[in-house]
Amino acid sequence: MLYYITGGERSGKSSYAQNLALELSKEPIYIATSRIWDENHQKRIDRHIADRDDSWTSIEEEKELSKVVKKNTTVVIDCVTLWLTNFFMDTKSDVETSLNLAKKEFDKLITIDANIIIISNEIGMGVHATTKIGRKFTELQGWMNQHIAKYADQAILMVSGIPVKIK
Repeated sequence: MLYYITGGERSGKSSYAQNLALELSKEPIYIATSRIWDENHQKRIDRHIADRDDSWTSIEEEKELSKVVKKNTTVVIDCVTLWLTNFFMDTKSDVETSLNLAKKEFDKLITIDANIIIISNEIGMGVHATTKIGRKFTELQGWMNQHIAKYADQAILMVSGIPVKIK
């Protein structure tokens, strides 16, 4: 089953996804997609780790998610935005190539018989990006979000900590 959790920054996406995972499994897996960019980012990662108890297994995987998701598991993938950033940076901001690579990997992921809870951000709902690279990334994020939502069994939009079922 594919659960898609999206919303703005600090909207409660991670907490909702983690609680859902704990409802589905006693031994959920947390897949972190982020590269560590700076000290502040590390602190944010550390806070997320502290939010999870010992029942969680944590895996770090920057791009090849399908290689770490196993059959009959429950995983939280956090998050699409950072995952896409890895493709975007590695392709030198090539939106089309990044989107194709991400879709190809996502399409492998959804063939696995597992409970997959994938977290994303609705960055296009915020302030309009002032740089060309920011606008390109916003487009990439929006197109990938649409692709994921299309295949999701359930889609939840988090608004101020409140889950709104959209699919």
